[in-house]
Amino acid sequence: MKLTLKTPANFNFKRTAISHGWYALPPFDLDDSSWVLTRVIDSGNGQPLTVKLLAGDGCLKIESKLSVSRQTAAKVVRDVRHMLRIDENLAGFYDSVSAEPEFGWIAASGAGRLLRAPTVFEDLVKTICTTNCSWALTDKMVRALVLLLGEPAADGRHAFPDAKTMAEAPASFYRDEVRAGYRAPYLKELAERVAGQELDPESWLSSGLPTPELRKQMKQVKGVGDYAAENLLKLVGRYDVLALDSWVRAKFARTRNRARSASDKKIGRFYARFGEWKGLVLWCDLTRDWLETPSDLKW
Repeated sequence: MKLTLKTPANFNFKRTAISHGWYALPPFDLDDSSWVLTRVIDSGNGQPLTVKLLAGDGCLKIESKLSVSRQTAAKVVRDVRHMLRIDENLAGFYDSVSAEPEFGWIAASGAGRLLRAPTVFEDLVKTICTTNCSWALTDKMVRALVLLLGEPAADGRHAFPDAKTMAEAPASFYRDEVRAGYRAPYLKELAERVAGQELDPESWLSSGLPTPELRKQMKQVKGVGDYAAENLLKLVGRYDVLALDSWVRAKFARTRNRARSASDKKIGRFYARFGEWKGLVLWCDLTRDWLETPSDLKW
């Protein structure tokens, strides 16, 4: 299978691929020497499909070693467009940063699209696995989930497990195999709620709730606090939140405050001028150097 998607003029594949740490967590896999992003996608009918994504001239190329039906190809296209935010309208964002000479590079380079999973459920599970721990532990937890519960693709890679599969695993699995610690019962409960249709994370993408109310709804999921909720808000297209953690505070101090620690209020005041886009401006500002130093990447 070989497909080609036309991309917007302001689309930057490299900046999108490394926009945050999801690129390093399976079922994603980035080769930053050839700039090929691999992803295992649920085909919607049968075995998962491994696809490779790479930039073309004004387009995105999608390749797989297997032939697929039109229905599967259409699902792959939908998932890829969603993951890379190809259809997201960032015109207002680019107008906002272009008005500030110091931030004009964001629009000029096509930064601002944040890589995400094909489903909000996967983003939610991964986000819970980022809280109160090192990135190394996050990586370990996610790899265990994918390897032990994910359906295998033809090449031996695994897809991300769906809610039903996760719900069927006992809480002890999350504690002993995934090594999720205090998150173990939270992951079990989350999967059961989603599988039982009590909770629909996908609805957050189109929710009409004001951001503070949607944030409150997200925090009703056990394991989701302020920081996790605000990261999730960015992944569903709400950028009027900052999502501050120790890494963001330290990077702001080095980048914007002469290596002196700054209060959360000061950080908030610095980006407040960007209004509904302030959280996205903050992230682009503090990760500007990532394309040049990919070894320093972090969510």
